[in-house]
Amino acid sequence: MALHILFFQICVGIATLPMHVLSFFGLWSPIGKKLFPYIMAWATKWINKQMGEHKRDLFSHLDDFRGPSGELRILEIGCGTGTNFKFFPARCKVTFLDPNPNFKKFLSKSLSENEHVNFENFLVAGGEDMSLVASGSQDVVLGTMVLCSVKNIDGVLSEVKRVLRPGGGYFFYEHVKADPGSWNHFFQLILEPTWVLIGVGCEITKETWKNIEDAKFSDVKLRHIKAPLKWSPIKPHIIGYAVK
Repeated sequence: MALHILFFQICVGIATLPMHVLSFFGLWSPIGKKLFPYIMAWATKWINKQMGEHKRDLFSHLDDFRGPSGELRILEIGCGTGTNFKFFPARCKVTFLDPNPNFKKFLSKSLSENEHVNFENFLVAGGEDMSLVASGSQDVVLGTMVLCSVKNIDGVLSEVKRVLRPGGGYFFYEHVKADPGSWNHFFQLILEPTWVLIGVGCEITKETWKNIEDAKFSDVKLRHIKAPLKWSPIKPHIIGYAVK
């Protein structure tokens, strides 16, 4: 690693030293899991304001995956605070899955504000093992800014394909690694060792589009975009959907 990047990483680490000390002794993870929903409750409102047009365009395709009955069965992985509910179409039955149980009370608030969403279940589990969800049971699996935090992206995508019915859709919206050599990438490298603690495992230099393209979906609609997020290291995003 270049010495100047290491130097700035150390500077950021010193500025956030208590967090790193707690992490060293294994104490940060439980604290971070409790704090993270509050951080995301604020951050996702801001992101929705900046990215609402992109989300509305993406989720406008959800209706294309309704089953013969006219219902739309959605499994949202890494559902967080329920920031996507406002973009869901009517007559959808949604199961929520997140490894952090501390999000549940935030979900309840979001559901009360979005009565068109038909709540099915809240499962405490990670995307790598969705054994609580039956194979072929979902019309859509949806995840936004989720794969940055998982340890095994390919494992998650394998589970996504398992729980989707034939012809079902996987909808994604993820921040990814910036172009090497860019200032954005430079700041990603500096911030990542600390960012991964604040974001409870969130990594900002993943090339997630490669995993999705290699996952052997029958069709992939994927675009690279630059999010209008000022002073943010997570401007590069991928957005789209894939068909089983």
